[in-house]
Amino acid sequence: MPSLSSPSLGLIEWLEILFLLGPLLFVATATYNLFLHPLAHIPGPFWGRASGIPSWYHALRGKRHIWLWQQFQIYGDKIRPDPNTVLFCDPDAYADIYGMKSNVRRSPFYEAFKRNEREKTTLTTIDVAAHAKKRRILNIAFTEKLVRAASGFIIKHVDRWNQLIMDEIDSDSEWSAPVDFSHKVDALIFDIMGDLCFGKSFGIKEPGDNPLKEVPHCIAEYMRFYYPMCRSPFLKLLLWLKPRGLDRLFELITPPAVQKYNEFVYSSVTSRIALQKEQAEKPEVERRQDMFYFLCDAKNPDTGLPAYDEDELRAESSLLIIAGSDTTSISLSGIFFYLTGDPRRYQNLVNEILTTFDCPEEIVHGPKLLSCQYLKACVDEGMRLTPSGPSELPRQVLPGGIQIKGEYYGPGTIVGTVPWANSRNQEVYGDPDIFRPERWIVDESTGVTKEEVSRIKANFHPFLTGPGNCIGKNLALTEILITIARTLYRLDVRRAPGSTFGGGAPELGWGARDRRQLQLGDAYISLRQGPEVQFRKRASALSETKSE
Repeated sequence: MPSLSSPSLGLIEWLEILFLLGPLLFVATATYNLFLHPLAHIPGPFWGRASGIPSWYHALRGKRHIWLWQQFQIYGDKIRPDPNTVLFCDPDAYADIYGMKSNVRRSPFYEAFKRNEREKTTLTTIDVAAHAKKRRILNIAFTEKLVRAASGFIIKHVDRWNQLIMDEIDSDSEWSAPVDFSHKVDALIFDIMGDLCFGKSFGIKEPGDNPLKEVPHCIAEYMRFYYPMCRSPFLKLLLWLKPRGLDRLFELITPPAVQKYNEFVYSSVTSRIALQKEQAEKPEVERRQDMFYFLCDAKNPDTGLPAYDEDELRAESSLLIIAGSDTTSISLSGIFFYLTGDPRRYQNLVNEILTTFDCPEEIVHGPKLLSCQYLKACVDEGMRLTPSGPSELPRQVLPGGIQIKGEYYGPGTIVGTVPWANSRNQEVYGDPDIFRPERWIVDESTGVTKEEVSRIKANFHPFLTGPGNCIGKNLALTEILITIARTLYRLDVRRAPGSTFGGGAPELGWGARDRRQLQLGDAYISLRQGPEVQFRKRASALSETKSE
């Protein structure tokens, strides 16, 4: 082999040297990670502690949350899945990491979602002060006023969705053909978000051809494209290269579905800005008060100027579509999967809805809907078993370190908890794999005490807490509650006989074998299919239809 000091080394010789040095560098790095790293004492899978490649591999497969759950079963409530990361399955650890005063920030994971350096959204901003400023501005738009205004849009779309389902039923006494509920509810929620964000429904739930019906699928492909980059063991190098030409390369290799989604957002925002300008001269009560209206109207509290320019509106709108449509439809898929798999509890919920309301028109955002205790318990239980993001939301420890469950972790360490594993913590829930809404309702006759409910709520954070909590929580809950209550008032829903579509299967391996569990794909958000359901008109819905 030529000497390293030789001035005449050719490309082949350099490649030979790199080929020989590469394995040596890997072995040296792995040895350090396993035995000399400050986190070397934390248990975890051997190859995961040695390098970030196993974690990345499972992210590529969309099964990282299952792999992490497996590690918790093997090593206990604290694991080290890659060299610089410590994850926990413990409610006290959650409070230490995600609390308002926790000495952490969003990890560089989030920066990989940026299409280019100019795109800075609330999601991709990791600087603590800058993120807080963006959140304060976004909070201006997400007020109770928005939720009240949005309620009318939600009801309009849910009623139309219900009517379309009833139109597909051939006979008043028969069940409809089996359908994938996830596909069905995606169309509903996306139309609601279209109305709320861009001033018009995209008609995805309507019958007939419509090229926009592919957009919910495009969102899934968008997340599948970017998510592996975020979990890459070469993330630091990737982020360094992105503004140095890698962004341009990504644009060239972007899948057609992702390009279509980006084009959809661009054209939709352009149209909505034009509408905003048209309405500028009208009195406020005559303007269309959707989400985009409040974003456009938001002012920077420091300057009094508009909070967003057009590019920022496009970037934030893309984030809001994904956060506002997929997360809500994921929760609804989970809730209906578990309800249709448990006829007794399904009937308990139906009885509560039918006895609380005299007609579906009474089901609106307000105290009466929120008084439905069993409905709220079913929502909480379905969301517990179907987290909208199954893997951890990573946080990077800041200078000064952090104490988590009494143990110190130094600056730069990545920490977090795993929603999929948290939801199945046997020490917290006792029977974590069982859909049991009653666990959320204080009832001393069944042994559910106030202390017990408080204990499990301390482990339940479907909308996160602290500085990164979901800003659209109230809007999402309004959508979920109205959709379930109005649908079950008008329609009976059942699992297609014999169907386990969307559930586990023996061939899926440890942690995914249970047919009673809705299986998720990990792409930052949860991807899913099912359940396969059928609909039938209720007697009350039949009398409504005949009277019309």
